[in-house]
Amino acid sequence: MLRGDLKLFGKQKFLLPKKYTIKTLSLNVMSCFKTKTYEHNENVCLYYEDYGEGQPIILIHGWPLSHKMWEYQIAELVAAGYRVIAYDRRGFGQSDRPWNGYDYDTLASDLNDLIGHLELKDVILIGFSMGGGEVARYIGIYGTQKISKAVLIGAVTPFLLKTDDNPDGVDADVFEGMKEGISKDRPGFFREFGKNFMNYDQNKDRISEAQLDFNWNIACHASPKGTLDCVDSFGKTDFREDCKKFDIPTLVVHGDADNIVPIDVSGAEAKELIPNADYKIIENAPHGLMMTHRKELNKVILDFLKK
Repeated sequence: MLRGDLKLFGKQKFLLPKKYTIKTLSLNVMSCFKTKTYEHNENVCLYYEDYGEGQPIILIHGWPLSHKMWEYQIAELVAAGYRVIAYDRRGFGQSDRPWNGYDYDTLASDLNDLIGHLELKDVILIGFSMGGGEVARYIGIYGTQKISKAVLIGAVTPFLLKTDDNPDGVDADVFEGMKEGISKDRPGFFREFGKNFMNYDQNKDRISEAQLDFNWNIACHASPKGTLDCVDSFGKTDFREDCKKFDIPTLVVHGDADNIVPIDVSGAEAKELIPNADYKIIENAPHGLMMTHRKELNKVILDFLKK
């Protein structure tokens, strides 16, 4: 929650001027949970929404969006009989915006805190883009005792950065250029990034300018510090050893027209590292396939979950 809000867990109160006869108004809101990390002696709190009943699915969003990016998946997953929990990463959406803690060990700890807070077991983890890193690092640190399946969608796993032992990766200059663009003109950077996210010129028949504006608005409201720090996190974190620890059924799905997270260094490599992973390629799909190719993606996910 943002400091200064009159926000309580489960309810939010609004104080009205004395001239009104109604002095307070209570409104039910969705929930927040306290993580084990602190800033200024207060727990960092993260926002989540929890729908449906059945086997729990946790949806982990991409950068620089929030849980709202899952709108077209939540409804179908709930209708299919699952309990769907979508939360906002620290610094994004409606969660707290701490100055630090955007490394993947801390982000995986946040996910573990959510699972513990809700006392979940037999969980399905679905991570998109940067969120795939949380899935991998969680399994790398905490194992799969509480996890039954995993889905990586357009994920940054196993390792994006070009190094001597990862020669097909992305040059470090690309990530430094992103940080420079964000620091110079964050709204302007995300205007163009959003178009590339969707391959908008090729998908105007699948997505509206209004959807681009909606995503842009979400991105602009994220923590500037968190937004920058996460570029280093998803761009330079090596998940190769984490991927080798997957011992549960796993689906790796990627669009072959992804201009943000190249399929050859991500989806194709993750499939090789994760034991017995299912690998599905969605033709002509961009990075933002959960919006442009929602029907195709939802079918692939549900087919995998029903196995």
